[in-house]
Amino acid sequence: MSFLKQNRAALLLLLAGAACVAIGVWRGEAETVFRKAVNICMECIGLG
Repeated sequence: MSFLKQNRAALLLLLAGAACVAIGVWRGEAETVFRKAVNICMECIGLG
């Protein structure tokens, strides 16, 4: 239990980050980021 007491701030930040990622995935932002990454590869690097 002392581990949780010592790292309470880190645990809260980790949970907040996980919640933000989950909300972003729920809103469909992961698809948008993936689409932009594919477009960069297709246009700049010339893959495909």
